Amino acid sequence: MRTFAFLGAGQVGVIDKPVPTAGPNDAIIRTTASFICTSDVHTVHGAMPLPEGRVLGHESVGVVDWVGSEVSMFRPGDRVAVSAITPCGHCSGCQRGHTAQCGGMLGGYKFTGQKDGSLAEYFHVNNADFNLVKIPESLTDEQALYATDMLSTGFVGAEFAAVPIGGTIAIFAQGPVGLSATIGAKLLGAGLIIAVESQANRVALSKHFGADVVIDPSTEDVVDRIMSLTGEGVDGAIEALGRQSTFEACIKVTRPGGVISNIGYHGDGGCLRIPLAEFGMGMSDKLIRTAACPGGSERLTRLLRLMETKKIDPTPMTTHRFNFSEVGEAFRMMESKEDHIIKPLITYD
Repeated sequence: MRTFAFLGAGQVGVIDKPVPTAGPNDAIIRTTASFICTSDVHTVHGAMPLPEGRVLGHESVGVVDWVGSEVSMFRPGDRVAVSAITPCGHCSGCQRGHTAQCGGMLGGYKFTGQKDGSLAEYFHVNNADFNLVKIPESLTDEQALYATDMLSTGFVGAEFAAVPIGGTIAIFAQGPVGLSATIGAKLLGAGLIIAVESQANRVALSKHFGADVVIDPSTEDVVDRIMSLTGEGVDGAIEALGRQSTFEACIKVTRPGGVISNIGYHGDGGCLRIPLAEFGMGMSDKLIRTAACPGGSERLTRLLRLMETKKIDPTPMTTHRFNFSEVGEAFRMMESKEDHIIKPLITYD
């Protein structure tokens, strides 16, 4: 089968590998559509050590090709989605509700991190009954793909921010995860959604998805503007970029007793600094929550239901479309953010 793989620091390419095999609780999926994620780019450039030849990708949907003897809920031919996080469902991390931490720190992130990813013509899914979900007939592959990572991650950022109905929230960066957090904040009833973004197409999408105010950090002092809009600061702030500067800004604009919800990928540097004055020297009652994409079929089912009942439509984030034969060009554009790319859809013919 054809796969898109890591070939050394900063190097990627299409290579042939054997179709994966699976154990009794697992499944093999024939891929029909994928997204490339910015975290794939971070990984290739050293954020995560990988062996050469490791297949990239964690946002794919497809059709069941094979199931193990212990899989009871799926059969070959089922059209399915699977989360970027594929927990086992029964370790202590999973039982405590922290599916991304299955078996240890970020142990639920198995695609690419622990085994070949899903940017391939076939991919392996562990613990299939716990992780797979059938895609409703009314949804396209493109819609279902958003449930695999972007919506799940953005929504957990909004959920963890714990903004009360009618409350205020600031969301730093409006890439795919930040835009998804904006959708989630609106769904959860935030009364004032403030987004921080400078790129014109992302500003437009942010407003489309529910932002009431979008602040351009290239022309305004973001902290000053948010404080002038809210007085005491926001009830919750979401860091969706993975930068020191935005992490600090989140703490500065959050009111005492509020929540800083971090879903950004902090792959550079050895630590994050906290501005102590705005953190009340550690006594401000501000809470910092962190999260990765929650996994499991229940989470996916809920996200797909929101699209099935037309509560949300994330597909305006799909800015570019490619065949798998063009996957290298799609990855290059995600590296450079050329042509205002947000999410590139990869299809397999």
